[in-house]
Amino acid sequence: MPRKKKSETENSEEETEDLEGKDLVKEAEKESTISEKELEEKKKKLLEKVKALSSKVDVAVTEDLKEKVKIKKRTDMLVPLEDYVKTGIYIGTRVVTPIMKQFVYRRRADGLAIFNTDIIDEKLKEGIEYLAKFNPEDVILVCKRQTGWRAANMFSKLTGIKVFTKKYPAGVLTNTSLPNFIENELTIVTDSWLDKNALKDTQNIHKKVLMICDTNNFAQGADKIIIGNNKSSKSLGIIFYLLTKGYCKARGIEVEVPDLEWWVSEEDVQEEKPRRKIERVDAKYGV
Repeated sequence: MPRKKKSETENSEEETEDLEGKDLVKEAEKESTISEKELEEKKKKLLEKVKALSSKVDVAVTEDLKEKVKIKKRTDMLVPLEDYVKTGIYIGTRVVTPIMKQFVYRRRADGLAIFNTDIIDEKLKEGIEYLAKFNPEDVILVCKRQTGWRAANMFSKLTGIKVFTKKYPAGVLTNTSLPNFIENELTIVTDSWLDKNALKDTQNIHKKVLMICDTNNFAQGADKIIIGNNKSSKSLGIIFYLLTKGYCKARGIEVEVPDLEWWVSEEDVQEEKPRRKIERVDAKYGV
């Protein structure tokens, strides 16, 4: 009996899931270190491929997830499901590490892994609860990825937690003779591939790690993880928004947190805007 020909989607899944050892590590790191230009070109090619396949396979798109919102209401979520959908927090990469497989429930036609949004919400709740155990002066946030700088800086401003964007100072946690030496208890790692130096230093001094993990991340060394897309500005925006609101509420920090729209807007992270008072409106979403 002739064997049934596999679809391009099935072949794509097998190509990534069959990776092991050094090949898996190499491909996983590549998903985080790819340049913005290469990423745009990759997205363009994937979209063209999806368009070509759309007539052959049942392509699951964002509209499908939005339709599910109308059928099932999740009132206990930190934000409405549609906010998770529109920020793309549920979209992973083509590479899925062994420890992240448990959080993925399917793949799209273009091979990208899709996170379970219910688990995303639960992990964010756990992350907020864990973070709230620490004083602001005992925590640092490391975010080398440019798309997260704007939200990370606002998170730092409102919570009082020190943030390192662009470049993590070598030895700042381990070398006591440095003038900028910091003694912390918890390090928040945005992406273990880009922020590996901070992760290594934190492990060397046996301190705690709260890690944001995409499907291509290994969670070794993390005491608590938050799952989701850690590549895009909108996804990182909603993550830092929820961490800010949850932490300030739990610690009794009275600050005015901008609404979600501010956190997920795509303003230039390199451009320093003049400080201005943020108009207060009733928050639509909260913890």
